Amino acid sequence: MEKRIYSLPTREEKFDLLQKKNDEAALGGGEKRIEAQHSKGKLTARERVELLMDEGSFEEIGKFVMHRCKDFGLDKQHYLGDGVVTGYGTVNGRLVYVFSQDFTVFGGSLSETHAEKIVKIMDLAMKNGAPVIGLNDSGGARIQEGVVSLGGYADIFYRNTRASGVIPQISAIMGPCAGGAVYSPAITDFIFMVENSSYMFVTGPNVVKTVTQENVTAEELGGASTHSTKSGVTHFSCKNEVDCIQSIKRLLSFIPQNCEEDAPVSEYDEKDEAREALDSIIPDNPNQPYDMREVIDSLVDDGSFFEVHKNFAENIVVGFAFIGGRSVGIIGNQPASLAGVLDIHASTKGARFVRFCDCFNIPLLVLEDVPGFLPGTDQEWNGIITNGAKLLYAFSEATVPRVTVITRKAYGGAYDVMNSKHIGADMNYAWPMAEIAVMGAKGAAEIIFKREIAESENPEEKLQEKVDEYTNKFANPYRAAHRGYIDEVILPRDTRKKLIRAFKMLENKADSLPRKKHGNIPL
Repeated sequence: MEKRIYSLPTREEKFDLLQKKNDEAALGGGEKRIEAQHSKGKLTARERVELLMDEGSFEEIGKFVMHRCKDFGLDKQHYLGDGVVTGYGTVNGRLVYVFSQDFTVFGGSLSETHAEKIVKIMDLAMKNGAPVIGLNDSGGARIQEGVVSLGGYADIFYRNTRASGVIPQISAIMGPCAGGAVYSPAITDFIFMVENSSYMFVTGPNVVKTVTQENVTAEELGGASTHSTKSGVTHFSCKNEVDCIQSIKRLLSFIPQNCEEDAPVSEYDEKDEAREALDSIIPDNPNQPYDMREVIDSLVDDGSFFEVHKNFAENIVVGFAFIGGRSVGIIGNQPASLAGVLDIHASTKGARFVRFCDCFNIPLLVLEDVPGFLPGTDQEWNGIITNGAKLLYAFSEATVPRVTVITRKAYGGAYDVMNSKHIGADMNYAWPMAEIAVMGAKGAAEIIFKREIAESENPEEKLQEKVDEYTNKFANPYRAAHRGYIDEVILPRDTRKKLIRAFKMLENKADSLPRKKHGNIPL
């Protein structure tokens, strides 16, 4: 029998083979599919990573991984990387881990090996204390693999949960994200979506039509606009993918690498911090609205406010900023929307933001102008009690430095909830026009002096007299200041100076919760 003689590859041939495989991996699903991706106005998985990372810093892990499935013809289709680019690098000089799903390979569908690659970088991120960024663009579970792909999702969900509060987790939805795939982003800290090219839903339009007879498009059901305004699932709605990635990079500038680090601080030289425009920002008529964002812009370092959840629950404003070079989280009632009342959505939006800041040692500034909780059957039947309690719980649980400024109204239970001294706030300021009371003067007068008003010859005149009396006695910050509930009544123009000094004073604050496994927030 004739023997076969094999010639071993030379060093150059081995180098050439490596280059060939690198080139093959870089092409993903091939030129045609890359062109199809570009024709939809979408970047490829690798282009997204290059845009996110500092130039030349990305190190890929698992470039040559291939799936192991042999069913339904998949044994004849293999692509290096198996539909996801994973690795690490730096963003603005700081270590981050990233996975970027490649829609050109099996529609970015998640297989056993695809999931293993994601899990590997999540484990590395936990061990090394650095953020994880997921760039999602996937048709869902790879159905040819059956339960194995479902198990891969669960492996990711488990790590999302274990990493929560330990390292920042950021999700960008840059294409489809449906079915079980939505739950990984939902557990992460922040979700970004791209307008008109991304969507999220548990069940798609076809299933919805079959089950409920509703005709709805993917964009209407789960697009960026829907989730940024109606459901609140996404925190940021971006015009395009470049805008999305730039926004992620900006978000990272406000947050530390992990729960053990302090919030970012930069050098800052204190100068004349007076903001005289604030003295006239509150209207003379207590029922007239104003924009809390104008107050925020006057208090923060120039142009640094980065709003979160801008288009959802607009009666409360939340976001990050720098004040005197220190990263802080800001929560402010918005009188320009529903008079700044707290309702279900505003409460959950605020609570989620407060808890993130507390997880990652970011001090909290609360700007308060709240007339109370929104009344009505819709609110009560949908659980304003438990939802409002979430915000109360989040503030009460927070151990980071906490400062409150009451700009105008602080009525009823909402006064307590909005980071009052009674639930652990460190410094509480009020402007001279602040009204701290159980309720508005008119409502209080109608209750307290009901009989006297009814028996009066001129009830309307008597009511106004009692409203004025109540206003003079209670609708001011001084009763609270006498009790020590307000640390100082300050001129609006001095607020920025006071905040800079207060946060500097609190920079070494040490506080801890009672020993326990975890609390039971009213979900």
